[in-house]
This record gives sequence, C-alpha cells and structure tokens, in this order.
Amino acid sequence: MLIGHLGDEVKIHFFEGGNCIGRFPLATNETYTNKQTGERVTNTDWHNIVVRNKAAEICEKYLSKGDKIYVEGRLKNRQWQGEDGNTRYTTEVHVQDFTFLTTKKESMDNAQSGNRNQPQQGTNTITNKDNGPLEDNGPEEEDDLPF
Repeated sequence: MLIGHLGDEVKIHFFEGGNCIGRFPLATNETYTNKQTGERVTNTDWHNIVVRNKAAEICEKYLSKGDKIYVEGRLKNRQWQGEDGNTRYTTEVHVQDFTFLTTKKESMDNAQSGNRNQPQQGTNTITNKDNGPLEDNGPEEEDDLPF
C-alpha cells in the first residue's frame, strides 16, 4: 500500500489482442525530526508502478504528473539483458486497487486558498482483483459501523 505523487505522466503500451499496460513513477515521502540536530528531514523514495488493461486506460485519462494517488498491489521483481550485455533488475508494484486522492490542480488551489484541512470530495476507488475487469465504484455508501 502506497500513497504518493506521480513523478511523470502515465506511459501506456497496447498489445495485439487489445490488452495494454501502463507505467508511471510514484514518489513517496517520509518526514521525521533528527533528534540530534532538531532538523526536519524528508526522504523521498521512488516506486515503479504498473497497471493493466482498463486500469491503465483510466490512469492515462485522468492522472497527470503531480497528482496524489493511493495504490495497493504486489511487488514483482524483473530482470532483463541490457544493451551493454549486463543483467538489469527492477522491482515493480503491480496494482490491484487504486484511489485517486487529489489532482495537482486541486492541491495548488487548496494551498493558495488555505483550505488544506478540508476533506477532498469525489475520490474514486478502482479495483483490479486478479487483473479482471475494473469498475468505478463511485462514492462509498455510509454505514452504521463506528470505524
């Protein structure tokens, strides 16, 4: 499970047979205070995100660099031969579920108007269990549960 900001636009590749795959980098931040200096430190980690089929098309259509997103998925390790003959390795997050949190424009508008603490409306959760068909679940219905 990761929450972060897109580091670039979603790059999509279509295959014969109608399937497609989308890729984008996701930046996550960890912020803490150094106990010895009292200085606030932020570390950024980058993750390679992979979405498939309908999820890839939805991400390409609605997401852009800087947008905030929640993703849930599995880690996959991959290796290949580089052009120089060396073996290359990468770790990717193959997405099963995701939720759009804010767009870059919304974040900038909220920062300018001082509304940072107001909850965001209209987040959409997309589920891709076992890479099956995706549906936009829309706003969640309220229930009587206390959590």
